Amino acid sequence: QHMYNDKDCTKFLSFTANLVATGIRGVIAEMILNGLVDVVITTGGTIDHDLARSLGGIYYHGAFSLDDSKLRESNIHRLGNVLVPLESYGPIVEKFVRDFLSRKQESWTASPSEILNEIGSLINDENSILRACYLKNVPIISPGIVDSAFGTALLYSYQKGKFKLDVMKDEKLMSDKVFEKQRSGAIILGGGISKHHTLWWNQFKEGLDYVVAITTAYEFDGSLSGARISEAISWNKVKPDAEVSNIYGDATVILPLLLAAFYETQNLP
Repeated sequence: QHMYNDKDCTKFLSFTANLVATGIRGVIAEMILNGLVDVVITTGGTIDHDLARSLGGIYYHGAFSLDDSKLRESNIHRLGNVLVPLESYGPIVEKFVRDFLSRKQESWTASPSEILNEIGSLINDENSILRACYLKNVPIISPGIVDSAFGTALLYSYQKGKFKLDVMKDEKLMSDKVFEKQRSGAIILGGGISKHHTLWWNQFKEGLDYVVAITTAYEFDGSLSGARISEAISWNKVKPDAEVSNIYGDATVILPLLLAAFYETQNLP
C-alpha cells in the first residue's frame, strides 16, 4: 500500500512464466491496467504463454503424476499439472512471429521491449499481459527472451539478415527506469532471472525501498530463487530500512487474495 501511494517510486513487477500458464494471466494484466506497475521484468516463456493464449491456444488441467512418455506420444506438453497441447503452443507462436516480422519491409533492429510493445498493440484479448503493457505504456524487460519459442522464432529473420535484436538497449532502459524516481519498489513473484534482474539493477541506487516477494522456494540450497529478500541487503540490492514482506506460498493463490483486499482498500475496480 505504501509503495502504491508513493508517487516518487518506480514500481517493478517481476514474475516467472509458469504463473502465466497456470491461470492468473488476467490477474497480472489487471494489476498493470490498475496502475500498480511501471516496469515488467519476466522470462521469454511469459511471452510464449501470453501469445499462445491470446491466439486461441487452449491449456488443460492435468496432474503431476501423468505418464510423460504417453503425453509425448500424444503431442502434449506438461507444465506441472497444466497440460499444453503442441498445437496450442509452439506452432502458433512461431507462425505469429514469422508473419509479424515478414510485414517489415526493411531490415529492422529493435530491443525486446520495442518488439513486445508493438506486438501488444496487435492483441485483442483483455487478459493479455502484452496488451495491458501496451495500453499503459509499461515496458516489458525480458533479459532471457531468446530462451523461448518466441525468441527462437526470431532467429529465422535474423538468419535472413532482416532482423537484429538489441538486448543492450533494454539494459539502458532498465538503468534509466531505476533512476527515474527517488525510490523504487518491487513485487517479486517466484525467482530465476526475473527476480535477479530486478534486484541486480536496483543495487546501483543503493537498493529497493519496498519489496513484496512471494515464493515456494527456500534458501537452504543457496539458490537465488530461494534466497530471502534480507540476503539482498548484503549485496546492496535492498536497503536495510526497506519495507519488506517475504511470503512463502503459492502465488496463484496468494496474489489474487492480496490484490482483492488491496483493491477494496483503494476503491479500485
